[in-house]
Amino acid sequence: MSINVMNVKQIFTLFSGEPANVSWLSVITAACREVEEMLLPGTDDTDVRLEFLAAAVANSRAQTIRLSSGKSGYEYAGSISAPGKSASSDFAAALLRDYMELCSDLIKPKTFIFETIPTKGDT
Repeated sequence: MSINVMNVKQIFTLFSGEPANVSWLSVITAACREVEEMLLPGTDDTDVRLEFLAAAVANSRAQTIRLSSGKSGYEYAGSISAPGKSASSDFAAALLRDYMELCSDLIKPKTFIFETIPTKGDT
Protein backbone atom coordinates (compact mmCIF):
# COMPACT_ATOMS: atom_id res chain seq x y z
CA MET A 1 0.00 0.00 0.00
CA SER A 2 1.59 3.27 -1.04
CA ILE A 3 -0.79 5.73 0.66
CA ASN A 4 0.63 6.47 4.12
CA VAL A 5 -1.95 4.96 6.49
CA MET A 6 -0.45 6.71 9.52
CA ASN A 7 -1.01 10.10 7.88
CA VAL A 8 -4.53 9.08 6.87
CA LYS A 9 -5.27 8.11 10.49
CA GLN A 10 -4.22 11.58 11.67
CA ILE A 11 -6.32 13.29 9.01
CA PHE A 12 -9.28 11.00 9.82
CA THR A 13 -9.05 12.17 13.44
CA LEU A 14 -9.04 15.77 12.23
CA PHE A 15 -12.12 15.19 10.03
CA SER A 16 -14.15 12.97 12.36
CA GLY A 17 -13.15 14.39 15.73
CA GLU A 18 -12.57 10.82 16.94
CA PRO A 19 -9.30 9.02 17.58
CA ALA A 20 -8.37 6.65 14.76
CA ASN A 21 -8.14 3.69 17.12
CA VAL A 22 -8.25 -0.02 16.36
CA SER A 23 -12.03 0.02 15.84
CA TRP A 24 -11.65 2.35 12.82
CA LEU A 25 -8.43 0.88 11.41
CA SER A 26 -10.17 -1.51 9.01
CA VAL A 27 -12.35 1.33 7.68
CA ILE A 28 -9.28 3.53 7.18
CA THR A 29 -7.30 0.73 5.50
CA ALA A 30 -10.24 -0.06 3.20
CA ALA A 31 -10.55 3.62 2.30
CA CYS A 32 -6.85 3.73 1.37
CA ARG A 33 -7.30 0.68 -0.84
CA GLU A 34 -10.43 2.20 -2.41
CA VAL A 35 -8.51 5.37 -3.30
CA GLU A 36 -5.65 3.34 -4.76
CA GLU A 37 -8.16 1.55 -6.99
CA MET A 38 -9.42 4.94 -8.25
CA LEU A 39 -5.98 6.11 -9.46
CA LEU A 40 -5.36 6.81 -13.10
CA PRO A 41 -2.46 4.86 -14.61
CA GLY A 42 0.85 6.63 -14.01
CA THR A 43 -0.46 8.70 -11.09
CA ASP A 44 2.04 9.63 -8.38
CA ASP A 45 0.55 7.69 -5.49
CA THR A 46 2.59 9.68 -2.97
CA ASP A 47 0.63 12.89 -3.72
CA VAL A 48 -0.50 14.20 -0.33
CA ARG A 49 -3.97 14.97 -1.70
CA LEU A 50 -4.63 11.23 -1.86
CA GLU A 51 -4.14 10.92 1.89
CA PHE A 52 -6.77 13.60 2.45
CA LEU A 53 -9.09 11.86 -0.03
CA ALA A 54 -8.62 8.52 1.76
CA ALA A 55 -9.37 10.19 5.10
CA ALA A 56 -12.50 11.79 3.62
CA VAL A 57 -13.63 8.39 2.30
CA ALA A 58 -12.98 6.79 5.71
CA ASN A 59 -14.81 9.61 7.49
CA SER A 60 -17.81 9.24 5.17
CA ARG A 61 -17.88 5.47 5.75
CA ALA A 62 -17.56 5.98 9.52
CA GLN A 63 -20.51 8.40 9.54
CA THR A 64 -22.59 5.90 7.53
CA ILE A 65 -21.67 3.07 9.91
CA ARG A 66 -22.46 5.18 12.95
CA LEU A 67 -25.87 6.22 11.58
CA SER A 68 -26.77 2.76 10.26
CA SER A 69 -26.11 1.24 13.67
CA GLY A 70 -28.75 3.54 15.13
CA LYS A 71 -26.30 5.60 17.13
CA SER A 72 -26.99 9.26 17.54
CA GLY A 73 -24.50 11.57 15.92
CA TYR A 74 -22.83 14.37 17.77
CA GLU A 75 -23.40 17.78 16.28
CA TYR A 76 -21.72 21.10 16.64
CA ALA A 77 -22.07 22.82 20.02
CA GLY A 78 -22.56 19.45 21.74
CA SER A 79 -26.12 18.73 20.65
CA ILE A 80 -27.13 15.20 19.68
CA SER A 81 -28.93 14.40 16.44
CA ALA A 82 -31.68 11.89 15.92
CA PRO A 83 -30.59 8.53 14.49
CA GLY A 84 -30.51 8.57 10.69
CA LYS A 85 -30.04 12.33 10.41
CA SER A 86 -26.86 14.18 11.15
CA ALA A 87 -25.16 17.40 10.14
CA SER A 88 -21.94 15.42 10.59
CA SER A 89 -22.94 13.07 7.77
CA ASP A 90 -23.83 16.04 5.58
CA PHE A 91 -20.41 17.54 6.37
CA ALA A 92 -18.70 14.21 5.62
CA ALA A 93 -20.47 13.94 2.25
CA ALA A 94 -19.55 17.53 1.32
CA LEU A 95 -15.95 16.97 2.40
CA LEU A 96 -15.76 13.82 0.29
CA ARG A 97 -17.15 15.65 -2.76
CA ASP A 98 -14.61 18.45 -2.27
CA TYR A 99 -11.66 16.06 -2.09
CA MET A 100 -12.92 14.05 -5.06
CA GLU A 101 -12.95 17.30 -7.02
CA LEU A 102 -9.53 18.31 -5.69
CA CYS A 103 -8.11 14.95 -6.84
CA SER A 104 -9.99 14.85 -10.15
CA ASP A 105 -6.73 14.96 -12.11
CA LEU A 106 -5.46 11.89 -10.25
CA ILE A 107 -8.48 9.58 -10.21
CA LYS A 108 -10.77 7.92 -12.70
CA PRO A 109 -14.05 9.75 -13.31
CA LYS A 110 -17.00 8.28 -11.42
CA THR A 111 -19.73 9.65 -13.67
CA PHE A 112 -21.63 7.75 -16.30
CA ILE A 113 -24.08 9.07 -18.83
CA PHE A 114 -26.97 6.80 -19.67
CA GLU A 115 -28.85 7.53 -22.84
CA THR A 116 -31.89 5.78 -24.13
CA ILE A 117 -32.09 4.92 -27.77
CA PRO A 118 -35.59 5.40 -29.11
CA THR A 119 -37.21 2.49 -30.90
CA LYS A 120 -39.88 2.68 -33.60
CA GLY A 121 -42.80 2.96 -31.18
CA ASP A 122 -41.20 5.63 -28.95
CA THR A 123 -41.34 8.58 -31.37
